[in-house]
Amino acid sequence: MKKVPALLLLELCTVYHSLGLSHEGSGAMYPNSNNEVVHEETHYTPELDYKYPHWCRTLKLHNGHMTCSSPRGGNYRNSLGTRCALSCERGYKLLGRSSVQCMSNRRWSGSAHCRVVRCHVLSHIQHGTYSCSRSFLVHSRCDYSCFQGYQIEGDRYRVCQEGGSWSGAEPTCADHDPPKLKCPLSRVKVAEPGKLTATVSWERPTATDTADGSLQILRNGPESGLEFSEGQYVIRYKVYDQARNMATCKFTVHVEVRRCPVLKAPLHGYLSCSSDGNNYGAVCEYQCDAGYERSGTSTRVCMFNRSWSDQAPECMLMQIKTDLRSAGALLDQFYEKRRLLIVSTPSATDQYYKLQNIMLQRAGCGLDLRHVTVIELIGMPPQEVGRIKEQFLDTEVIEGLRQALQITQSYFNMVLLDELGIDRERFINPTTSDELYNFIEEYLLTEEEQERLQLNKNLCD
Repeated sequence: MKKVPALLLLELCTVYHSLGLSHEGSGAMYPNSNNEVVHEETHYTPELDYKYPHWCRTLKLHNGHMTCSSPRGGNYRNSLGTRCALSCERGYKLLGRSSVQCMSNRRWSGSAHCRVVRCHVLSHIQHGTYSCSRSFLVHSRCDYSCFQGYQIEGDRYRVCQEGGSWSGAEPTCADHDPPKLKCPLSRVKVAEPGKLTATVSWERPTATDTADGSLQILRNGPESGLEFSEGQYVIRYKVYDQARNMATCKFTVHVEVRRCPVLKAPLHGYLSCSSDGNNYGAVCEYQCDAGYERSGTSTRVCMFNRSWSDQAPECMLMQIKTDLRSAGALLDQFYEKRRLLIVSTPSATDQYYKLQNIMLQRAGCGLDLRHVTVIELIGMPPQEVGRIKEQFLDTEVIEGLRQALQITQSYFNMVLLDELGIDRERFINPTTSDELYNFIEEYLLTEEEQERLQLNKNLCD
């Protein structure tokens, strides 16, 4: 019974020796004198067992390289004690042990694998994009491009380097293209007839930009649709985009007042013109001085071709016909031309008449300025006399005037008619020139006649 344990111990020793598990083997554990487990030193190379030269499994490293050395030479790469240095191909990174050893337990002392090198995902740039040749793997080249209207600033491409970092720096897309702004064409506008201004309108310019969708257009100059006076105007527009790139444009507006030659006032007369006097559409009316009458057209108009309509009239000395047979024919000569002051007296010796006659002789110039002609009816039939200055009237005309105007022949009286032949005032007592003038100016003269009178009052002084 005591023999069996001794034989068993001998056989176990033989197995241990053949397996390289003696106290000289790498990675083996054995009890010490204190019955404690002691780990073998890592770099100890156990004795080879030539019966089993391929001790560890064949070592593989995908996308990598192995450099192995065995105590027995190259034919014993997987034998006990073989040591291999591990490395990866370009583009791959070694994860795990860089060196392993075939140990006595038929295992390698560590493991490793080659993982492809990747760079971090690139962020998208504002107003641009990029495209990569190999995604974000090592040696991948990512080319940047900007959207229309923007230009790249900085590195145009970046490369994923072997260390897992990108070359260069992230670029930016900057807007350097100014907007496009188109102004309307310059224009010439003729002032409207009878005016010194013209209404000028134009389409508001539009702006486009390759980068910005909404743009604010600023104007420097008059606004469209306003009244422009004569002259030339420069209207400028400008627009900015978000990057403060600016575009400008301008055009001119020329307002022209077409003019006719300046008219000369007629001899013994004057002109009364509308608007500016000689601009397109202006109307000029010819007026004659007291004692003169117009021969020809009364008004002329400045036409678009810068010429006046019709021919210029003349102011002729007024010829009063007295050799007429009716009062109506006499009065027609003065219609719309002159006012009449008809003086009636029963006798040339009448004191009222004599006093009034003296005052009328002194007022002759003033009455002419106020377009008043004096007709005298003196005496009673059959010795009655009618006269206009030194020209005498027929008796039928005298009677016709008395009847038409209801003028009595029994006592002194005066009748004042306006230019339309309407009875405006009657006087039964002598009247001073100032009283006559004041009444005529207040009730009979037009504004234009009053202005003309103020200019020529000194002629009678």
